[in-house]
Amino acid sequence: MLKYDFHVHSKYSKDCKTPLKDILNAAKAKNLSGIAICDHDEIKGGLKALEIVKENPKKYGDLIVIPGIEVSTSKGHILVLGVTEKIPPYMTPEETTDMARELNAVSIAAHPFRKAAHGIGYLKGSGVDAAETFNSKCLTNSANNRARRVAENLGMPQVGGSDAHIAELVGQGYTLADVGANSQESIFDAILRGATIPGGEKTPKEVVANQIRKNIFRRTRMLLNGKIRA
Repeated sequence: MLKYDFHVHSKYSKDCKTPLKDILNAAKAKNLSGIAICDHDEIKGGLKALEIVKENPKKYGDLIVIPGIEVSTSKGHILVLGVTEKIPPYMTPEETTDMARELNAVSIAAHPFRKAAHGIGYLKGSGVDAAETFNSKCLTNSANNRARRVAENLGMPQVGGSDAHIAELVGQGYTLADVGANSQESIFDAILRGATIPGGEKTPKEVVANQIRKNIFRRTRMLLNGKIRA
């Protein structure tokens, strides 16, 4: 089995400043077989990371980069892997997953029962192909455990991801996949047939708390500047 991190953020997410090369270097240093760059409602990070790897084969070897996006739906966040065009935000989860399927992409419910991080709150009927049942930023076991129980009851494939916003945490959460080859096609096949095992370690609480403080500060500043409404 090969190891992947399907939930990584880069400087193209509004709440992250991590350069793509730092992420790629961390993934290589941790012996990951691949990562998915899933920035919030943005695909530039994944596409640019893919370019960097292709332009530097000696440095990155066979590291796979899957361009993705973390879509803000009307109910919460859904990861979509394998996209080269944006999926509009704020559609319903069902509309989002339908569009992902039309694009031959794979959809994953991101931290579905972590309400503080915009989990959609359900799996049945959502249309997702898989559930993220290990998210390393869940401070307690409850959200991940509930996701796992619900996914098991539904017979839904399970994956894990770091939800990393800094390079040091890439691979903190991961997915072991039984793949025929280290390619996007084989990875997607493994996810869809449930040949994946989520795992990892929790992000240190102080790191999560620091990001929450930064997000509150950023949102407050945007409110004061009139860029968003309360």
